[in-house]
Amino acid sequence: MALRVMQIYLPQSSDADLDELLEGRKILGRWRDTDADQVVLHLLVPAEETEPIMDRFEQRFSGAEGFHVILFPVEAVLPRPEVKPNDEESPVAEKPEKERQRISREELYNEVTESLGITRVYLGMIVLSSIVAAVGLLRDDVAVIIGAMVIAPLLGPNVAMSLGTTLGDTDLLRRAAVTNWVGIVAAFGFAVLVGLIVQVDVDIPAIASRTRVGFGDILLALAAGSAGTLAFSRGLAGAVIGVMVAVALMPPLVVCGMLLGAGRAASAFGAFLLLAANLICINLAGVGIFLLQGVRPRSWWEAERATKATWKAVVTWAVLLAVLVLILWVNQRV
Repeated sequence: MALRVMQIYLPQSSDADLDELLEGRKILGRWRDTDADQVVLHLLVPAEETEPIMDRFEQRFSGAEGFHVILFPVEAVLPRPEVKPNDEESPVAEKPEKERQRISREELYNEVTESLGITRVYLGMIVLSSIVAAVGLLRDDVAVIIGAMVIAPLLGPNVAMSLGTTLGDTDLLRRAAVTNWVGIVAAFGFAVLVGLIVQVDVDIPAIASRTRVGFGDILLALAAGSAGTLAFSRGLAGAVIGVMVAVALMPPLVVCGMLLGAGRAASAFGAFLLLAANLICINLAGVGIFLLQGVRPRSWWEAERATKATWKAVVTWAVLLAVLVLILWVNQRV
């Protein structure tokens, strides 16, 4: 069970509201500090309880001076929390856990925003990942190609796009899209340069396999995108990288650029289709999993706006996926 410590800074006059605000929530530990002006409430809670607790306190104290909520991950705790069988849990505590088997939207937001921004580090990771992918592809070395996949500089911006779409956060969506496309253009430009300088053999198995895309690749991308987003929403960042290797974006992107630079436009188009399939499926699956996990804005008016934006985005990604499937069907018929 993932645990969090919450530090909630409140006005001195808020004591009377605390029991009401925490009613029905699963609290494993509770203590407080006070001074002349402020109360600091400390809570030890399961990770999935943090969002509803923060929502209640923000709704009640958002306008109060000095109100803050700080969240800390817990590595270990003694004595160990008692894990009760499902049939022994109280009905009040059981329902929220079934609804929210994930970390809070604030933690998700913080995780994805760390990967955004056109910084020297980000561009450096793009170039380094492109170099590793190009060397691995040209040498047909699977281990080196996996190294480029694990670096995964484009993964964060795509997950951020899915989260921004789900929350209706246009600023997050814009930042994620800009970061994503700048990274794609930088990697593609480097790959084209490699294709102009180095002789690229389209018959190398590692390259040839990324110039063909079938319906199985689309199913794989949807499944891996869903699993990766689900792991991310549970706070399992390490598992995300392992799962998303299956739909890595960098190898087909580098193959597309190198083949185009080498004058192999037809083969480059095949690699482009694989890249497009992975991009579309990652975002479509990401939005779907975030919705199923109950990721929503806090206020009802934000939720209404987010619902409209989400459906527009889902329809857009679904139309793009349908167009891609149609292209694949036509190619297979020819």
